[in-house]
Amino acid sequence: MASRWIIIVGLVAFFSAFLGVAAGRWMVADAPQRSASPVDFRAELTPRAFAGSAPTHFIDASERVMPAVVAVQSYRHGSLLAGIDEGSVTSGSAVIISSNGYIATNHHVVEGAHRIRVTLQDRREFDARVIGIDESTDLALLKIDVEGLAAVVFGDSDSLRVGEWVLAIGNPYSLNSTVTTGIVSAKGRSIDVLRADDRIETFIQTDAAVNPGNSGGALVNTAGQLIGINTAIITNSGRHEGYAFAIPGNLARRVLNDLRDYGEVKRAVMGAWIQALNDAQAKRLRLPTARGALITSLTPDGPAARGGLEAGDVLIAINGADVNSSPEMQDQLSRYRPGETVRVTYIRNGRTRELSILLRDKLNQSGLLVSERSGDLLQRLGFEVKALTYEEYDRFPEGGVRVTVVFKGSPADRSNLRPGFIITGFNGRPVANVESLFLGLAESDSHFFKGVYPDHNTEYYYQLVD
Repeated sequence: MASRWIIIVGLVAFFSAFLGVAAGRWMVADAPQRSASPVDFRAELTPRAFAGSAPTHFIDASERVMPAVVAVQSYRHGSLLAGIDEGSVTSGSAVIISSNGYIATNHHVVEGAHRIRVTLQDRREFDARVIGIDESTDLALLKIDVEGLAAVVFGDSDSLRVGEWVLAIGNPYSLNSTVTTGIVSAKGRSIDVLRADDRIETFIQTDAAVNPGNSGGALVNTAGQLIGINTAIITNSGRHEGYAFAIPGNLARRVLNDLRDYGEVKRAVMGAWIQALNDAQAKRLRLPTARGALITSLTPDGPAARGGLEAGDVLIAINGADVNSSPEMQDQLSRYRPGETVRVTYIRNGRTRELSILLRDKLNQSGLLVSERSGDLLQRLGFEVKALTYEEYDRFPEGGVRVTVVFKGSPADRSNLRPGFIITGFNGRPVANVESLFLGLAESDSHFFKGVYPDHNTEYYYQLVD
């Protein structure tokens, strides 16, 4: 009996050993062949790209934007003597927004300066001139006379989400081309830091490290697109404490374009004072939630009053965009010019209503209206127009308007007008921008256009009949 168990145990051991050897050979056959040479640990340092891992984009975004962020020195209360400035000097940052030398920065960086010096990343230095300033948003547009610069690309700041990664790039404490990272902590912040009575504070809040000298620098997303201009911090020490604020890129772009085209901002107003709602007010007004902005008073004969709004109405949207505070309303209105009409959604006596309001300027005047009639007339003539780019504006310093689309079979098409045409005159008057063209269209029944094609030196003339 004992010998039988010994035979069984021996057979089990034999088959176990056989299976172990076979499995080992199978595993060796399928395994990659390894070199007998020492392991190359550099292979472990190969950059990895993980889908959805935002930090892997920091390097590309930084390299794309850093050449477009410059240092600014503002010389104040001194005189230029023998090439040396005497007086106080303030340092800040700025962002190149066009290859031909237009630069965006904060108004407070260059305020009161008699000389502004810009230093590029490659250490070239240029004197800059001020094209325009806007105290309401703390923005300034500068220009240096140089071509071929690296410029930022604007992103859509409206699409930012709280928690999204961002990078702040600037020159804190004169430490040029400093990059810090953080997340979007909040949107639409108002911190009462600007002095102007009609200030527009709808800041992007971020926890990226921003210090003195970062003002005017870039806030970018991980795609390397400009989505804000860094402008302020909240601090008790004078240094970064985790609360930094940037002007949204969409607002900045609108303001900078106006500064370039007009030297000032064509800002529309509604003529209504509003305040945020609390829960008690929402219940008293029979609102389901404390959402919206309560109108407390109206400018007599202002746009809101003319349009039919009343004190006690609760604004909840402008052209479909939600409104919950004064900064949000100012942000939405900043996208329009005096003379444009907006659709306002509001609540009165518990009922949601809508009406249209013709916006005016801060003097309650219609000013140079962007006329709906003019827009309709362009459609009938068969083409669409757009403001000049910064590069085009430099080629045509007197201004103009670029034709972007010509509709097939239209009067414009039949006259051989083609996309790309720069309209510089209308009915014998100069055309500096879209607004001046629309104003001319509204005043005349004849349509005689003068202009040039960028690739030709000859002037062309078109007579269009509606």
